[in-house]
Amino acid sequence: MTHGIRTDTHTPYLDGDRSWRDNATRYALLPLRIFLGVTFIYAGLDKITDSAFMKSSGAGSIGDTMRSVRDSSAIPALVDLALKNPTGFGYAIAFGELAVGIGTLIGLLARLAALGGALISLSLWLTVSWASDPYYYGNDLAYLMAWLPLVLAGAPVFSLDAALRARRTRAGGYR
Repeated sequence: MTHGIRTDTHTPYLDGDRSWRDNATRYALLPLRIFLGVTFIYAGLDKITDSAFMKSSGAGSIGDTMRSVRDSSAIPALVDLALKNPTGFGYAIAFGELAVGIGTLIGLLARLAALGGALISLSLWLTVSWASDPYYYGNDLAYLMAWLPLVLAGAPVFSLDAALRARRTRAGGYR
């Protein structure tokens, strides 16, 4: 059996010619960015427009949801903090999801938006989804993991961040 080293895995792009593999690599995070951006915008709008959700008590309210998960959450103190003002917490989550979704979708401060999405997903996993058994039934953990590549890579294509970076580079600024 012969083992060899591939020498075609990195192209310097001096001539600007990219192979389909290079393009696929470059655009690999775009579907994830679109999915998470649209999903978080939808989630934020869904919460804001649901009159039952933004109440301290009642069926489908943020208050009842938080009270029902308090004893099974990993961090009951976080739930207690939310229960001091459930409506305010509900609006904070909803507007946070909107900001994260918009920032991710248009690629503005994309790493910061992705970090915000990861923190929202982490807090929901440690509170609302924590009691899911088996653990992988709780979707907030999967969302947390989905945000991490965007925290690391940002939005290198089709984004305001990339446009601003290109503008700074053309103007002779920093990269």
